[in-house]
Amino acid sequence: MKIMPNQNNRQIKIFCLKDSKDFRDYELLDTGDGEKLERFGLYIFVRPYEDAVWKKTLPESEWNKADGKFWSSKQGAKAGWKMKNEQGESLLKKWEMEYKGIKFLARPTSFRHLGFFPEHAVHWDFIEERIKSAEVGLPQKVKFLNLFGYTGVASLFALRAGAEVTHLDASKQVLNWAKENQKLSDLQNLPMRVIEDDAIKFLEREAKRGNKYDVIIMDPPKFGRGPKGEVWKIEE
Repeated sequence: MKIMPNQNNRQIKIFCLKDSKDFRDYELLDTGDGEKLERFGLYIFVRPYEDAVWKKTLPESEWNKADGKFWSSKQGAKAGWKMKNEQGESLLKKWEMEYKGIKFLARPTSFRHLGFFPEHAVHWDFIEERIKSAEVGLPQKVKFLNLFGYTGVASLFALRAGAEVTHLDASKQVLNWAKENQKLSDLQNLPMRVIEDDAIKFLEREAKRGNKYDVIIMDPPKFGRGPKGEVWKIEE
């Protein structure tokens, strides 16, 4: 957000869409016709993007070079990934990505994602910058809580900045993925609690214990289940 004076010397708040110029391992190549073409490291994928109601810019020949494509049920096909060659099939396994020194693993998942959200890179920068500035002169570490933390990339930026991190998700699989990312980034000796739990129940217990956090972030899914089958619907 920028604050600028107008002709009457009154302040006007202008909200700006920020993007990261430093994500060398990721590139949005094109969008259009309900899809997006992206590069993740050495590999190129096509994924659904319903907001792209405009026409594609690149020729179809460039889109056809993708290593794999995620088909949604709305496209009249069985939902899931379809890899286009032998190399593409091997991409169902994880490979390494990096952003500003933080390393993490990418892999196509059944939810069309690849283990992280590239558009969050500006938030990772913001988290690290704010924690570093807040740490100056404080008698103790910043307490950072990441709810619905997924594979932990945001948590790793907070951890590197000096925070005491609590990373929570209801999925044991993605928590193991987060631990892999922590080790891959050589941050395994820094204090990060990794907790498998339902977010609401965890917060209720923390409130009763009187535990407080300086920073809480969350990116909840539209729908999900807790470790004991608890149903999560963001509308409720």
